[in-house]
Amino acid sequence: MKIKEITLYTNDIQKQRQFYRYVLDFEQLLDSPDKISFKAGTSILTFEYKLNVKPFHLAFNIPSNAIYDALIWLRKRTKVLDCEGKKIADFSNWKAKAIYFYDTDKNIIEFIARERIDIESDEAFTSRSILSISEMALATDNIEDIYEAINQIKPIPIFDGDFSRFCALGNDEGLFIIIDKTIKKWYPTMDEAFTSDFTIKGDYNFAFIDGKIEELN
Repeated sequence: MKIKEITLYTNDIQKQRQFYRYVLDFEQLLDSPDKISFKAGTSILTFEYKLNVKPFHLAFNIPSNAIYDALIWLRKRTKVLDCEGKKIADFSNWKAKAIYFYDTDKNIIEFIARERIDIESDEAFTSRSILSISEMALATDNIEDIYEAINQIKPIPIFDGDFSRFCALGNDEGLFIIIDKTIKKWYPTMDEAFTSDFTIKGDYNFAFIDGKIEELN
């Protein structure tokens, strides 16, 4: 599942610009007072200004062999979050390893290296090593309703989980991570999960607004 662009919301454009452009060294594509965009491999990450926002979870694919280099690189720039006492989470059933950190809005951001993507790099890790946006999370109180709404746009496979508390839709290239916010919190921090608005373009084109899926023309 390809994710071409995700638009998220922030109430502090300046701080997010500072973090993504100067701390993470993302290439900036658009810079305006109420909207900024960055290149993330084959994807575009956009932030628009909105007064009332809630934290979200977002992941980026990195080369399959890059997790340790990415950890060294990231530690020089920001705090890496603990994953059950470790800095690298090992998702053996997904054949993937991940590291997590906060951006300036306390959104939980993830770099994930997936064996099955099978793209390796011999170059030193930088922000230019990012392959694409990998995951977008949706917090809801009814996972099945969200699945049905996305599946009506275009059929989508269940990658892992079920409708009870956690369900991942898509494939190794791109996933929707849907959780029941009434019984599950965000990994690895156990932060409370809130329904957070966003717009996505790619293989699936929709807005997630106030907990509802609205297909884009």
